[in-house]
Amino acid sequence: MVNFNFKNPTEIFFGKGSVDQLGPALKKYGASNVLFHYGGGSIKTHGIYDQVVKALNGAGISFTELGGVVPNPRLSLIKEGIALCREKKIDFILAVGGGSVIDSAKGIGVGAVYSGDVWDFYTDKASPEATLPVATILTIPAAGSEASFSSVVTNDDGAYKRPLDVPVLYPAFSILDPEYTYTLPPYQTACGICDMFVHVCERYFTQDMENDLTDRLCEATMRAIINNALTVMAKPRDYAARAEIMWCGTIAHNNILSTGRTGDWASHLIEHELSAINDVAHGAGLSIIVPNWMKYVYKHNTQRFVQFAERVFDIKDSSPETAINKGIDALRAFFSSIGLPATLTEIGIGEDSFKGIGEKTKKFDTQKGTVGNFYPLTGSDIEAILKLAK
Repeated sequence: MVNFNFKNPTEIFFGKGSVDQLGPALKKYGASNVLFHYGGGSIKTHGIYDQVVKALNGAGISFTELGGVVPNPRLSLIKEGIALCREKKIDFILAVGGGSVIDSAKGIGVGAVYSGDVWDFYTDKASPEATLPVATILTIPAAGSEASFSSVVTNDDGAYKRPLDVPVLYPAFSILDPEYTYTLPPYQTACGICDMFVHVCERYFTQDMENDLTDRLCEATMRAIINNALTVMAKPRDYAARAEIMWCGTIAHNNILSTGRTGDWASHLIEHELSAINDVAHGAGLSIIVPNWMKYVYKHNTQRFVQFAERVFDIKDSSPETAINKGIDALRAFFSSIGLPATLTEIGIGEDSFKGIGEKTKKFDTQKGTVGNFYPLTGSDIEAILKLAK
């Protein structure tokens, strides 16, 4: 187990009716003039918007609205939000939606108190030291952004999708009501399930040995996702299963599963470039990339992959190679069972894009020219994985 520092300051209000905590919590954290940030019309259609407005008015908190967040949130809207915060003298940001809305809100928060271009933070030209505080009401369990220090943003100019990971991005508090997820379309639910599962995989596949506790926490989270996914897909209003999935999404990315180990993250970085190119849903891209990343790298630590097959999918075989391939096939079958794609062809990405994706992805580490820690990938490695996935 490697040395680590762990701190997660985000306060969580979980369960039915937890939106009732919104007004008191905003007051507790000193909010008086809020930017109410959201996506399309779904929160209005399903009544969440009205509940939030009622809570804000009931607490006597002024607010300004900024909707329009799309999947793979755009830098242009973040800049619009930054200007709005300065014009209206906003002192707190409330993000109501899924990971895209929350990531956008985080970008607005750090940009509003910075004199330069907020894109500097996403390209490592500067690091944010402060932010307007952000709170979230989660409606799509997936990205884990409600309790993480991460934000991922797409620059409209050049279709670059870049992450920012710094402690100031932790939300002040987050409200998680599983009932708010009842009306999610099946495909969106499935994409979220894949995203949270892969957040665990990125931490689980490490070269740092002697991590029995976090190994088993990772395995338990992956099994809980699998065990509840089919129930959620078949019975969208099953509160117990929705609650399990929602909490799994938070646990998967609040960094408790990162303790004592170095995660990989190559699959996420490759997928970011896929979704920057064609706006594929993040979870759908991951369902294609991850099994093929596994196929490409497993020989660099077969013991870890045998353990994954045995502990997550109950697969045992006298041949390690056979067990590993059965485990990878079981993961692919799980993703397919909830309606996710298995090939790049299914999402309209052809071989002519592979080299460009490899080149854009490897720029994340300009010193090494590689991405990932389990087995560092070059641009040609990434192209090879994409060919496996075609």
